[in-house]
Amino acid sequence: MNKNYLAARQNFIAQWGAMGSAWGINKTMAQIHALLMISPAPLNTDEVMDELDISRGSANTNLRELVNWGLIRPVLQKGERKEYFESEKDVWKMFCCIARERKRRELDPIVAALEGCRQQTESLSDAHSREFTKTVGELLDFVGVVSGALEKIGRSEQSIVLPMMLKLMQ
Repeated sequence: MNKNYLAARQNFIAQWGAMGSAWGINKTMAQIHALLMISPAPLNTDEVMDELDISRGSANTNLRELVNWGLIRPVLQKGERKEYFESEKDVWKMFCCIARERKRRELDPIVAALEGCRQQTESLSDAHSREFTKTVGELLDFVGVVSGALEKIGRSEQSIVLPMMLKLMQ
């Protein structure tokens, strides 16, 4: 294979892995995702392990988690007993999967925690409690808007939301 291609491929996997923490996932999980994303054919666990020099346990755990996120899927290979995996290649669908999972994992617990805090103080009448309840309510309103946007993006199968977002940013 071409040296430039191999170097670019390794760089892509490394950079995608580094970006993983910004998504709320670990480096190895992001590197596996990157490898599968640029792989022309589905890969099995052994191939992922060899390519990234990771243990079987790490490969299995991170492959299952990527399946749970909806970023990769198991693929049956005719005549093979091993399980193969392929990545979603549509960038918009990947973004929707990430938005949906981040909302579920990050925003939903925040909404529940803020709601609990507000319920604890909404019936209190002293000044501190009223101010606290007001502030928490404003945070809930804001997080609700962000959560609603991510909900719509996560449900979207077409890139109709992206042009609207870009238009707002102009």
